[in-house]
Amino acid sequence: MAGGIVSRTPHFALHRLVLGSAGAPRMAPAVADGAPAPDPQALFAGHPVWIGALVPKRWARRAVTRNAIRRQVYALCHDRAVAAADAGQALRPAAYVVRLRSAFDRKQFVSAISAPLRQAVRAELQELLSRIAPQSQPKPRPAAAPSEALPAADAPAIGRQAVRP
Repeated sequence: MAGGIVSRTPHFALHRLVLGSAGAPRMAPAVADGAPAPDPQALFAGHPVWIGALVPKRWARRAVTRNAIRRQVYALCHDRAVAAADAGQALRPAAYVVRLRSAFDRKQFVSAISAPLRQAVRAELQELLSRIAPQSQPKPRPAAAPSEALPAADAPAIGRQAVRP
């Protein structure tokens, strides 16, 4: 919540705390072979993106409604992460919190978990999450044109392997 609000809709707010060097895993003292081992107490070890849902009882009185909203948040975030990965994009390493900030009208949505309520929550969450810009993965550089390539004798020897028949 300390990261600030990234976007908001009439019922939801999206908070983001960017994980920089503080989000990197802390390293424990070196083990016997000299390599450092990851600290098992590291808060964000190995996970670049964290998603949380905050649905207070103040705005959703029924537990069924709170749980349904949480499930929608996690499902939409998972679907978005999978779609971004398939497109060669990734969300910025950060901790995201989706917070319900006002109640849905109980006169309009009488049932605790009705189809119209689910559709309204899903549409609003999609609008909220659409404002998160995924990072594009760096594209591979095109190979140099043959005229620009170094002759084999002038090429640096670093990384070259001998090929044996």
